[in-house]
Formats: sequence, C-alpha cells, structure tokens
Amino acid sequence: MTKIDAAFYRGNRTFTVEQAEAPAPGAGEVQLRIAYCGICGTDMHVFHGNMDARVGLNRIVGHEMSAVVEAVGEGVTNVSPGQNVVVRPLDPCGDCPACKRGHGHICHNQKFLGLDTDGAMQELWNAPAHTLHVLPEGMRLDHAALIEPVAVACHDVRMAAVQPGEDVVVIGGGPIGVLVAMVACEAGGNVVLSEVNETRLEIARKLGFDTVNPAKEDLKAVIEARTGTKGADVVFEVSGSQPGVDAMTAVAATRARIVMVAIHAKKPQVDMFQFFWRELNLIGARVYEAEDYDKAIALVAEGKIDAETVITDVSPLAEIQQAFESLDASPTALKSLIKVGDPA
Repeated sequence: MTKIDAAFYRGNRTFTVEQAEAPAPGAGEVQLRIAYCGICGTDMHVFHGNMDARVGLNRIVGHEMSAVVEAVGEGVTNVSPGQNVVVRPLDPCGDCPACKRGHGHICHNQKFLGLDTDGAMQELWNAPAHTLHVLPEGMRLDHAALIEPVAVACHDVRMAAVQPGEDVVVIGGGPIGVLVAMVACEAGGNVVLSEVNETRLEIARKLGFDTVNPAKEDLKAVIEARTGTKGADVVFEVSGSQPGVDAMTAVAATRARIVMVAIHAKKPQVDMFQFFWRELNLIGARVYEAEDYDKAIALVAEGKIDAETVITDVSPLAEIQQAFESLDASPTALKSLIKVGDPA
C-alpha cells in the first residue's frame, strides 16, 4: 500500500497529521488525489467535540473538496484517471422510503462521506464512483473546492423558487449565507444580507450586497422601508441563532417563503402566530441533489461566484490544527481551505 499523509481528528479539539496507508480502490470505487478541502461549519462542530458519538476519535474529516482521479476500481466507467472531479458526499441506502420516492439526498440511512466515513483531509481518498462530478476543462482546483457549499446554496434557492424582482433577505453572512445571497441574486432576487460580524459585512459589501447589522439597526424597519412596508418575499435563515429565527418571521411579507437552512444546536422558538397571520410558508432545505451540483459547477465555471473573494485563506495540511484554531478563535474568515496535495 502507498504511504500518505492524513489528518485525524483525535478529540479534545485536536487534529494530528500522521502517516497512513492508502488501499487500492475497490469495486465501484475511485481513488482520488486530493487537491484542496474546505473547512465547513460541520467540521467545526466536530472540532468542538459535538459530534464525537458519531465520528469517533479516529476520523479523517473533510467533504468540500477537489481532486484528480488517480485510479479506478473494478466496474467503474464514469471517470478516468487524470480527470479533475469533485465529490457529492452522499451515499444513500437506496431502499428506505425517502430513496424509493427519489429523495436519496435525505435518505433515512444516509452515510455522509467525511463524517460517517473517512473523508478528504488526506492525500489519497477512495470514494464511491456514483458520487463524482467531472469538472470542466480549465477550472482551478482551489475554486472547485467551493462547489459543495455552492451546491448547498443552489438547493436552498431552488427550494425557495426565487423569482426575478422578488425581495430576498438572507439572515447570516457566513460562507453559506454569502453563497445563498450570490445564487439568489443570480436568480434575479433583490438581496439584503443581515450579519453582525463587521469583517463579514465588509466582505459582503465588497461583493456588492446591501447589508444590515441587526445589532446596530432595526432589520424589520430597514426591510419595510425598502419594500414599502411589504416585507421580504423570501427569507433564508442561515444564522442558526434565536435572533435570526425571530427576524425571519418579523421581516416576512404576506405569503412569504421562509427557508430554514441553518442547523440549530437546540430547538429554536418560532413565532407560529406570524405563520397564521400572514399565511407564511416554511421550507426545509437539506444538502443538495445532483442537479444542484451541476448548477454549482456551471456558476463557478462561468465566474458567477466570486471565488477569489470568498476564499479568504489557504493552509497546508501540516497546519490543519492551526487553521481550525484560528477559525475557532476569530471567525472572521469567510472560506478557509486546506491545501492537501499538489496534483500534477
């Protein structure tokens, strides 16, 4: 077996980079030489120890990645060595009620690669062939590492059915919030982004968005002033906070669609009266489907996602511990990447 460097989560907010063995790909698998891997909010939950029962203390995390196909296992025909790819990190069972209804992305027995299995924070990674999407010629591999979170945004905006000219409020200006704002804008929405972190507000303004800091301004009053007291036609809750949940109903127009994007650590309190009073619609949106990945790849390839601004820092695999600690201490970065390898 080939010796590789891999970053293992060991619990107690600790990653260690160690030598590991990379087995040959099995039937239906593809061996990937990883280029870049993003750090996402779920990875930070792992770092904080909130997912130890799920991931254990010997897990290689990582799923926002880009790679070059190194080798293919028996029966694999959809990709060839040398192709640049990304992974849609879902491995559904195919047999549960959700899968049988064509909703494999929310499979009842879903294996999420990089959490329920080892992931991409290693030089060589074997992934199921059915999870791969081939990248277009010329796409930079650091930019391609954004495709997974962009696909999340594409799914959210598709579920919301954002229409040209609609007023859209995105609550939360972290990586997913900013990407949702970008995709909603591309769909024709008039977007306002609400965020309390001043550094992230600066990035959002650099990207051309109208912004509100709800710690300093009355978000409801701002939106009503912009919309002639109507409110927002579509609201995305991406903050994962109780104030964000309070705001999502406060700014909503009659019959608005509210999309719950964020994962909340505990059950939030929701103003159900507003749902009755204004006939609001609440939409759950989880991960993505194949068409969302295709859309995300197209948006990145066409330059409609400002990857250079979204990617705020890149660290080598050897410095993964410092990268997580930096994000934990001062979450002002937008998207942090780990450069895992340097594929030819």
